[in-house]
Amino acid sequence: METIADRLQKALLAKKLSWSKASTMIGLSPQAPAKWKKGQISKETLEKLAEVLEVDVGWLISGDTPLTTPLESNGNTGAVSKGYGNVKPTGKTLRKIPVLDFVQAGMWREVVYDGVHPKGETYTNYEGLDPKAVFSLTIDGMSMAPEFMPGDAIVVDAAKAPVPGSLVVAQEIQQGVALTTFKKYRVIGINEHGVDIIELVPLNPDFPTYNSMQIEISIIGVVVQHHREFKY
Repeated sequence: METIADRLQKALLAKKLSWSKASTMIGLSPQAPAKWKKGQISKETLEKLAEVLEVDVGWLISGDTPLTTPLESNGNTGAVSKGYGNVKPTGKTLRKIPVLDFVQAGMWREVVYDGVHPKGETYTNYEGLDPKAVFSLTIDGMSMAPEFMPGDAIVVDAAKAPVPGSLVVAQEIQQGVALTTFKKYRVIGINEHGVDIIELVPLNPDFPTYNSMQIEISIIGVVVQHHREFKY
């Protein structure tokens, strides 16, 4: 009789994935499949694997194909693929990153934040050049509204260089006081030393624009993802 492990093997072959790779893609260790092959696997894990492998979870569990789910044969492997409308799984690996407050984000530039006492942790599928330079912040304030609202989360890559039009987290110093802010990055010219003159522009026109000719501005990182929780 065909087992869950047998069906997983077929689906893995169809996607050209190893057991260990599939395991790490859903946030588990490469050793976890040893238990799966013995039939020791939770429904939650099967649901995650079904997304990554693009098969129906019901097929993985029982071998039966639900008639209500649009399915199609996947080659000669016997695996069954989900049919998708306007969405599909990304297949990207989720990894943990720290959630910082804006004070800690400012420390990132000044002393290289050491990871001690972050506000919390979250997950991202963003893949930058330096995973240790990626962190998350929670929006506070209305200067980037309505696109970015209080409570929204952004993912920041401190190793990425901004280009005109980038959304950035930056440090601006006024009268000796350093503040961390989230704004749009704009280049408006070059000074006598050949250095870009930049502005930090809010998306909300009711808030002020900061100019590097008037105050000291240092870029901390570039915003690469925006996460919003919908409330109904």
